[in-house]
Amino acid sequence: MSFLSIILIAVGLSMDAFAVSICKGLKMRQIDYGKTLLIGTFFGGFQALMPFIGWLFAYRFKEHIERFDHWVAFILLALIGCKMIYESFHSENDDDSDDLNIRELFILAVATSIDALLVGIVFATTDNINIFYSVSIIGLITFILSVIGVFIGNKFGAVYKSKAEFAGGLILIFIGVKTLLEHLNVIGSIL
Repeated sequence: MSFLSIILIAVGLSMDAFAVSICKGLKMRQIDYGKTLLIGTFFGGFQALMPFIGWLFAYRFKEHIERFDHWVAFILLALIGCKMIYESFHSENDDDSDDLNIRELFILAVATSIDALLVGIVFATTDNINIFYSVSIIGLITFILSVIGVFIGNKFGAVYKSKAEFAGGLILIFIGVKTLLEHLNVIGSIL
């Protein structure tokens, strides 16, 4: 597999993490570099880990994973999106919106990297692929785009606080619905 192919796969896989990172940036009053790096590390780490796991267990679990991965991603993203929409209407002025919920971040990292698990399965059936090199590229690109996403979200969110959080919730729900519809072959791959 060519370097360009791996880059394109990495960018494609990182788009959900990028969108969610924008949502996380929306909630920051000002950029916290430590939290921003933690967000990038979670998303980049899971985007690298999942294809490696998929590659390790390619043939044993392929049928089982394909049957429910889209449902897991849909449910997790929809629940978190609904929570963000609810919070956009019920936020208090003294609420510390800079708090980073590690459990929620973990769930988001898993939800946005489930497709990467299937890419690992594809990698296992591909000739001439260095799995460690490939997952490193995927993780690095996702990390970089996630950090950029936090900055973009923060810049936008500073101006439109509750509207931005509402929009972020809608984005998460959209990503979940899109993932579900693509896997059910209702729509082709979009965005």
